[in-house]
Amino acid sequence: MGVEAHLGSDLSLGVHAALAEYTRQLCSGSPPVAIPPFVRECAPAAPAKVFDLPISEETVLLLEREATRQNTSVSELVAHSVLVYLAEIDRMTPVAAV
Repeated sequence: MGVEAHLGSDLSLGVHAALAEYTRQLCSGSPPVAIPPFVRECAPAAPAKVFDLPISEETVLLLEREATRQNTSVSELVAHSVLVYLAEIDRMTPVAAV
């Protein structure tokens, strides 16, 4: 829902944008925020939404490496990257004058 509110109804486009930013940060000297430990403890057994998302082999390899480093799954890392991306958008969006 947050992706749609910020980026429109094309969910795959929003996830691609989040992954592009996350993997860009992985390759930079300023890595993205890691998944907090409490998230793994509170994670639901099944994802809320499942869909196929074609991504490059390079992106898959980066995500697999990072998921291993963080001791999590690629799916959880993708969900985390979307949440981090949305948080960054929220942080950069000016508060509307009331």
